[in-house]
Amino acid sequence: MLDKFLFVGFPYVALVLAVVVSVLRYRWRPYSYSSLSSQFLENKQLFWGSGLWHWGILWVLTGHLVAFLIPGQILAWNAKPIRLYLLETSGLIMGLLALVGVVALMVRRSSSSRIKAVTSPMDWVILCLLLLQVVTGIDTALRYRWGSSWYASNAVPYLRSLLLLSPKPEFIQPLPWFPKIHILSGLSLILLIPFSRLVHFLVVPIHYYWRKPQVVIWNRKGLR
Repeated sequence: MLDKFLFVGFPYVALVLAVVVSVLRYRWRPYSYSSLSSQFLENKQLFWGSGLWHWGILWVLTGHLVAFLIPGQILAWNAKPIRLYLLETSGLIMGLLALVGVVALMVRRSSSSRIKAVTSPMDWVILCLLLLQVVTGIDTALRYRWGSSWYASNAVPYLRSLLLLSPKPEFIQPLPWFPKIHILSGLSLILLIPFSRLVHFLVVPIHYYWRKPQVVIWNRKGLR
């Protein structure tokens, strides 16, 4: 019964709330779609923490997405031990980079008086969930080998069954609890997107990559 609630009901609750509240927030408070950057308050720790976090997590998420789209090819790739080791090692390294990054961001939030003044309880909830997500992912990679293979053979069919509105929790019921917590923390982050700074990734200005260059002119007093 608990597994059915956590892996059948909760994913749909998280997704529906994330979509509905994100749309409502954009319509009612469009200018709140921001990461509320605190870079001007403190930049050095942010540079290292945010850089390591984003580089690590982007590669990890890309790996998850690729395995979701082509699970058969991932399993075929892993059929050769050297390729399996390469994939697992690179994923672990990226996970460790993300771990160092999120820990650095937490230290920054707790050590700088300026940053503490603009830190909300939700910021800490998100950081703790991100930490949990990364730690359980690394633990899974180290203790329950080989994560890329069982993700392709177990987690992907489960996630696809959710998208097809025909949930099949039996794919992940045999898994240990740490991989299950990894999945649940990811779902919790989806749920909290519209209630936190995470909402900013929905409006990433990717059009900057193809817009025409802009000329910036300093307008200083007395400048001729």
